[in-house]
Amino acid sequence: MVVPEGPLLVDGPVEVELDDGRVAYSDRPQVALCVCRRSRSYPWCDTSHRRRGPHRRATPTDTD
Repeated sequence: MVVPEGPLLVDGPVEVELDDGRVAYSDRPQVALCVCRRSRSYPWCDTSHRRRGPHRRATPTDTD
């Protein structure tokens, strides 16, 4: 299940392969995966999306 502006809820246990090749594992019955990449415990959601407001993705018209 995808939570709007929130995590991806997945039935566990779960193995997640990270960009650098490391594998994160959780044996919980359900886990919340971070999709906004704000979590300090990435790939697991720590509800950072709630404290920082909606995530805005960069668009081609954005300037630095």
